[in-house]
Amino acid sequence: MVNISDKISFEDIIRVVIENEGVSIAPDINERVERSFDFLKSFAGKKVIYGINTGFGPMAQYRVDDDQLKELQFNIIRSHSCGAGAPLKDVYVRGSLLARLSTFLKGMSGVNRELTDLLVVFLNTGIYPVVPEHGGVGASGDLVQMAHIGLALIGEGDVMFKGERRESSSVMKENGIKPLDIHIREGLAIANGTSVMSGIGAVNIYYSQKLIKWATRASVLMNEIAFSYDDFASKPLNESRPHPGQLFIAQAMRNSFKSSKRLKKRVEELYDGENDQKIFEHKVQGYYSLRCVPQVLGPVYDTVKCAKEVVVTEFNSVCDNPVVDVATENIYHGGNFHGDYVSFEMDKLKIAITKLTMLMERQLNYLFHDKINGILPPFVNLGKLGLNYGLQAAQFTATSTTAESQALSNPMYVHSIPNNNDNQDIVSMGTNSALIAAKVVENAYQVMAIHYMALCQAIDYLDIAGELCSESKEIFSSIRKIFPKFIEDTPKYKDIESIISFLKEN
Repeated sequence: MVNISDKISFEDIIRVVIENEGVSIAPDINERVERSFDFLKSFAGKKVIYGINTGFGPMAQYRVDDDQLKELQFNIIRSHSCGAGAPLKDVYVRGSLLARLSTFLKGMSGVNRELTDLLVVFLNTGIYPVVPEHGGVGASGDLVQMAHIGLALIGEGDVMFKGERRESSSVMKENGIKPLDIHIREGLAIANGTSVMSGIGAVNIYYSQKLIKWATRASVLMNEIAFSYDDFASKPLNESRPHPGQLFIAQAMRNSFKSSKRLKKRVEELYDGENDQKIFEHKVQGYYSLRCVPQVLGPVYDTVKCAKEVVVTEFNSVCDNPVVDVATENIYHGGNFHGDYVSFEMDKLKIAITKLTMLMERQLNYLFHDKINGILPPFVNLGKLGLNYGLQAAQFTATSTTAESQALSNPMYVHSIPNNNDNQDIVSMGTNSALIAAKVVENAYQVMAIHYMALCQAIDYLDIAGELCSESKEIFSSIRKIFPKFIEDTPKYKDIESIISFLKEN
């Protein structure tokens, strides 16, 4: 059980969203929510406050009669539940629910505690509103997607429960849950914010961090297979260009190399004594996809780290409008719902993960191209050349998937289209950016799985498992348990799926 107090950490987010732990709220945090609601209730009176007694968006110029204020809040949920496309994965919705709850627990949204308690119940019971992937432009936040969440909370939408799509009302009744009522501004508060893009973003970051680890380990294996010189990862070389990510990747590779018997020492091979060779059979410098790993994966590491910091900040932010401030006894109107921070980071993240994918695809090509590596059969084919094909066709999958990610890497952040009677004249497209980044991350796992299949085949062909570093031996052994060495041609699609699951779960 994750107890949410003043600040939620990335580790807390992962425990709830990925590992499905329940949530509880510290008593002082609940009191903060109640104070915010009580202040708003006393403050509102006959004042004009956006979205409480006015219309929404361009309709804010119209005052709403007092006897229709509750209807107004229901209307924003119902009218904005107009998304289209495939439903978001449960894990993304779970992330969105947690992000929205975290925002409300800051005590600056003026919502009734009934709403925060209901979000906790949905999370702890595993009830996930059905949210279409398309709808929000990420400017008043994820209005359309969040409205679908609100629709389920008021008992009028659909939910996923125990793997089945059902009407929210029946699931709530079955679990003894009362649908949300409207007190002052719960409708607008639910819809208005960046919680969907943030929820998806957190999941993207979690799986991107794993990809960096797997890419680094694959690169260690690549250099062991190629019998590379080890000085490309050396401390003096990399500290002469001290970008944090480059230093981190180089250090990780050096740590692995310590127990390996498959790395050459340049000093011993080329510097000690006289060397009068005219042509060197072993490459004096490896291909860039082997030698420049710290310089390629370093920026990826730094980008994912920055995205993590931004998304965690967003989870701990008040991202709706207006903002109810008990401390100054005022209500502020502004644009905290604007999704540029998350949108920009998701664009950068997908570019970074695409570059990681490209590195893996180039390493894969090195393994498959016998004229380049000079030590392996074509496509690491352990069978009879011409009769058998090894992983020849798997390269098609890896290449086409990498190409798709390259095309998807064009930014959404700068694709603002004015809408909403030009009220939303510059928007973030943050949820689009997060969803495209998610596709790029998923593509990376597909390419990575094929790469690890090839690495294992190469290790068996060269019969070098006993010479690998301890981490490489462990990886090789683990993957071989689910993907045995093969000689004869067999379908590989199920093997790819199994290795993807292994990479994600380990």
